Amino acid sequence: MAPLLLPHDPAWKPAFDREAKAIRLALGEGAIILHHIGSTAIPGILAKPIIDMLGIVDRLVEMDCHNPIMQGLGYEVMGEYGIETRRYFRKSDEVGQRTHHLHVFEQGSHHTERHLAFRDYLRNNTREAAEYSDLKSQVASECPSAEAYGHAKAPFIAHTEKRALEWYRRNQTRDQTQ
Repeated sequence: MAPLLLPHDPAWKPAFDREAKAIRLALGEGAIILHHIGSTAIPGILAKPIIDMLGIVDRLVEMDCHNPIMQGLGYEVMGEYGIETRRYFRKSDEVGQRTHHLHVFEQGSHHTERHLAFRDYLRNNTREAAEYSDLKSQVASECPSAEAYGHAKAPFIAHTEKRALEWYRRNQTRDQTQ
């Protein structure tokens, strides 16, 4: 089944804030830094209504120790789930609809930089954000599955990610709005 894409919803930011607060409280002060990433974090573009979060920890082994806490918050613990040095968690609502994805990496991982660079670049380059949104719409209408949808977007993401990383490193700033 092709993914459901919705226009940007201003409620996604407060939804991230609430979930991030719950995770921080459950894991303890300073255990994790959380950022809102993915399309729901980029105003003006179509997105699947799933809040993507980037978690940064000092050591993944410490995050592994928090698996029971994450399960208590309603998350399914997925391990690396295809990406070495990542811990992946997903959460669904009471009817089984996915609501949150949490991708956790150690401080200094190149994955954290690429996620933040892509987000901040598209937040600051509305033309490319619009191109991405248009592509997502086209691909969603043509692809029969979420997997095919992801594969069809991959070349654009890879190409844009390269420019985003260059831009990000040149600007040496992060969009602090999370």
